[in-house]
Amino acid sequence: MEDSIWKFACLRDLQLPEPQHTFLNWIKLYASAFDGSHSFMFRQREKHIDWMRIGAFFLDSPIALLAEKLNCPLKMPQGENLGKTLESCGFCILNNIKTGIWIADLQLVRCPVCDLNTCDGTMQTLDARHIELFLSEGYRDGSWEYQIIGSHDIKKHADGASAGIFDIKHLNDSSTSEIFNLKSWVGKPNDWQPKAMITLHAVAINTNLQENEGLHVKYQAMKAGPDGEVVSLRISQQLL
Repeated sequence: MEDSIWKFACLRDLQLPEPQHTFLNWIKLYASAFDGSHSFMFRQREKHIDWMRIGAFFLDSPIALLAEKLNCPLKMPQGENLGKTLESCGFCILNNIKTGIWIADLQLVRCPVCDLNTCDGTMQTLDARHIELFLSEGYRDGSWEYQIIGSHDIKKHADGASAGIFDIKHLNDSSTSEIFNLKSWVGKPNDWQPKAMITLHAVAINTNLQENEGLHVKYQAMKAGPDGEVVSLRISQQLL
């Protein structure tokens, strides 16, 4: 029951180095990370189809970038043009993120616009959460809810459904730039299996798509109470 042993085991199995932030109850953190739990077990269980664990990463700064495109320049410019450049690349900036270890999953859920079990429509979601989320009373009792912070339609054929979450402090790190080297991890054109890439301070997914009419993209964030920090993020993409 020694906490330091569970800390070692948790960091080993999450494949992360020693964190700068101090956490308590590593045995509980380990259980919540590796007992097979995911966010749709607590919400909308009837909509859930399948999921896979991507891994864990650090958010060192309270500012994160959420992306729907991964084909931007490796080095982002600094200064006044940063916001416009990020927006043109399909990024949005989100403040007041809870720093520390985050766990990322890829979720496949039923189309949210109908309740027919026979509907073949599916939605892909990059689902990331702070490691302490499942232990929080506000999350478990349902008082913390996801809020839509942005959405729009891409009304043309999309070759793939991509999404990424980046720590803005480490956006120009060499490890983060590996995500933008799509040829190194994205599947070949006829490979329809989802692919994921995770680094120390970022995570991304991509699924190649067959002929389509576009995507509906939705960004969601969950706060620890009305004025609390952001403790969970979702980027969802649904075929139009």
